[in-house]
Amino acid sequence: MPKNLVIVESPAKAKTIEKFLGKDFQVESSFGHIADLPSKELGVDVENNFEPKYIVDKDKKPLVKKLKDLANKAETIWLASDEDREGEAISWHLAEELGLNNKNTKRIVFNSITKSAIQKAIENPRDINYNLVNAQQARRVLDRLVGYQLSPVLWKKIKPGLSAGRVQSVAVRLIVEREREIEAFDPEASYRIRAEFKTIKGEAFSAKLNKTFPTKEKAEDFLQSNIGADFSIANLDKKPAKKSPAAPFTTSTLQQEASRKLYFNVSRTMQVAQRLYEAGLITYMRTDSVNLSNEAINAAKEAIVSNYGEKYSKVRNYTGKSKGAQEAHEAIRPTNMAMQSPNLERDQAKLYELIWKRTLASQMSDAELERTNVKIQASSHKELFSANGEMIKFDGFLKVYLEGVDEEDRAEEQDGLLPEMKVGDALTNSFITATERFTRPPYRYTEASLVKKLEELGIGRPSTYAPTISTIQNRGYVEKGSSEGTERKYLQLELKSGSINSTTLTETVGSEKGKLVATDIGMVVNDFLVEHFTNILDYNFTAKVEEDFDEIATGDEDWQKVMKEFYKDFHPTVKDVEENAERASGERVLGMDPKTGRQVSARLGRFGPMVQIGTSEEEEKPQFASLLPEQSINTITFEEAMALFELPRKLGVYEGEEVEANVGRYGPYVRFGKKFISLAKGESAFDVDMDRAIELIKEKQKADAPIAAYEGKDVTKGVGRFGPFLKWDGMFINVNKKYDFDNLSQADIEELIEAKKKKEAEKVVQEWADEGIRIEKARWGRHNIIQGKIKVEISKDVDAVTLSLDEAKALLEQKAPKRKTRKKTKAKK
Repeated sequence: MPKNLVIVESPAKAKTIEKFLGKDFQVESSFGHIADLPSKELGVDVENNFEPKYIVDKDKKPLVKKLKDLANKAETIWLASDEDREGEAISWHLAEELGLNNKNTKRIVFNSITKSAIQKAIENPRDINYNLVNAQQARRVLDRLVGYQLSPVLWKKIKPGLSAGRVQSVAVRLIVEREREIEAFDPEASYRIRAEFKTIKGEAFSAKLNKTFPTKEKAEDFLQSNIGADFSIANLDKKPAKKSPAAPFTTSTLQQEASRKLYFNVSRTMQVAQRLYEAGLITYMRTDSVNLSNEAINAAKEAIVSNYGEKYSKVRNYTGKSKGAQEAHEAIRPTNMAMQSPNLERDQAKLYELIWKRTLASQMSDAELERTNVKIQASSHKELFSANGEMIKFDGFLKVYLEGVDEEDRAEEQDGLLPEMKVGDALTNSFITATERFTRPPYRYTEASLVKKLEELGIGRPSTYAPTISTIQNRGYVEKGSSEGTERKYLQLELKSGSINSTTLTETVGSEKGKLVATDIGMVVNDFLVEHFTNILDYNFTAKVEEDFDEIATGDEDWQKVMKEFYKDFHPTVKDVEENAERASGERVLGMDPKTGRQVSARLGRFGPMVQIGTSEEEEKPQFASLLPEQSINTITFEEAMALFELPRKLGVYEGEEVEANVGRYGPYVRFGKKFISLAKGESAFDVDMDRAIELIKEKQKADAPIAAYEGKDVTKGVGRFGPFLKWDGMFINVNKKYDFDNLSQADIEELIEAKKKKEAEKVVQEWADEGIRIEKARWGRHNIIQGKIKVEISKDVDAVTLSLDEAKALLEQKAPKRKTRKKTKAKK
């Protein structure tokens, strides 16, 4: 038995650390927290100074027993969980639940999993920092109080199954308020002037007027004033300029930049970064700091000089603006600056390269530029045209990296390099245009811009952004919208060869993809919470709570005192709202049904957004219809609402089966018997007729017809959400680009089926065919026990290869749905 037991929180981290420690060390994983608040009760003793009730989940008990046995046999126990508050709490729970002795228990931290960092940590152990533990307890308890007391109010006043959270609800509020700003926005038109000129040498360049005209008439008057005018250079200004590199990555800037450049969502970024950290390739990925260690600065300088030369190197020290930065004490950087492209899977390679480039660029020279501004005068009026150009004299850090920007921060770009000119030079005008342009509504948030806003407001911390954004989407309060946009006409006037012509052009506006949009239920819940729980939804209050946590972490505030201060106002408000507030549904009255004279309204119902004819107060029952996926309570019109009562539309009968048009979860479709056939993009369930339905049915029948047979079973093909596929013996087989999907040969089909069969066979670790039970490999090194439709994930500390049938059955039994039994009532005599 090794003398030293090292406990970390993840198996991947344990595996990497084992490489650097000798035979006297055994490294084990706690698989995250071993204790937490219970899931089915508040778990906080409000009357006893907010004492938390931590429990070990039954799935964790075998692991805790194993760790306890190992700890009892070891001479020294090293608690090596992450160095943030969460990691400190994990170490504390281990010390408590394993009954560790202070005399032989040491806490070590490191912000990178490298040999030197781990050796340094072992040489400099410390005790558990109870200020950090208490800061984590404060966050956990406060969030539990808010979630467990607000959620039942939402069930009662809006809809069963809803939930609220302290940071999540504020994030939803930001998105709802942005949506309302967009809805209320009224675009204003103006005319922008652009001209093209040629120099004496015939070199063309573009210029603009630094003012706009509010009407077509004024724009036309300006164009008229340029007819017959002579143009020349009135002023030419050249100035040197510098551009400096961005600081190394913090958690939030990494999330933002990975979204802009790699199109990763926030959760994906953090998952990939976690794997890079656990593999020892980058420093800890939850950090507010932009600081680099001297070791990192020197390594970066060496890499820059080696790759690009001495003139590209400039040592820089960055200072962060984040108040109360509580995580790791260094920015996110590669642990080995000499390693530019390690052999990694695709996502990891992309994110690693981004981190490497950002770190290297942060220690490089400024880019040296020359910016040119040219003013052009006309002989017939006093307005000046302006042209801007930019030339890079020395690329500096731009040789490696340039930070991305969000849409709303994108300034008007420079026009590039201008031709050689001097003051007084005559110019020839090719044309001048006056183009109608409209003011734009505020941009919807992307995940990246929401992270940026939350950070600006001081809401949450780096470790909370990814789960916050995932949670509000999983709860259905926010979704990633996708809009094709609408066409809008605009005018363009052009002065050319002495005459003015007008052209009507078309542009697409409102086209967006992947932006965060508040759903109807998100809006109703937000409005209810803002009305009744002003403090909880207040941006300043939420930021103040984070400051309180920071003060607890430094020992300047008592966490239970903070809980008391919060709870004394919060709890009475909850009780008052629960007893006195009216139900909320976001109801909008749209008009009156012309047939019945009854009220037509849109509101949130038990099963989601809907429209109804009539009210619950009337004797006759109301009629209901669900809203389509793209419709909203806030924007649906009376006409759109009445059309919903026409669905499903009966189209007729074909080949003895009923045909109807309707709209489902994935859009409009035609139902033919038991088959559902999606309509083409742009087609509507309200417009499709029987002829078009028959055309779609025939296409579907042709597509579903067998294209071959293999081992006596038909092979069919189709195209689904994940691309082209074959279906054989109940098995779906993806067809990659290596094959010509439209002209698959029998040999191709057999090759694809056999490859799939082999892959499926390799997934099976154990199988008990008579019982219909098997154990299969899953993603990320996990295993699942499968029986029919029941799937149970096996804990990582259980060996799937040696698991017995009885043990597998026991795990399946825990997951199997319990049958509801009705109590028999005795007949009355």
